[in-house]
Amino acid sequence: MNVEMITKEDLKEFKNELLNELKQLIKSGEGQSKNGLKSNEVRKLLKISPGTLQNLRINGTLSFTRIGSIMYYKLEDINKLLEGGLK
Repeated sequence: MNVEMITKEDLKEFKNELLNELKQLIKSGEGQSKNGLKSNEVRKLLKISPGTLQNLRINGTLSFTRIGSIMYYKLEDINKLLEGGLK
């Protein structure tokens, strides 16, 4: 039977490695979260009602992706809409 001892220094080293990996994951995910906005974020950004947002989806003015019951909108599409104005 092989027994290995784990010291406090081993645990500190593991903690630091884990924290560094988590920081890298968070940094790599930052750009992704800004590309997909939820409906409530889009409504606040455009200062529109839920009904107006629904109309923008229905008439194809604003494209979206549905995952389950949540709709996501690309930030670039929203910027294009803002530059061209609401029609």
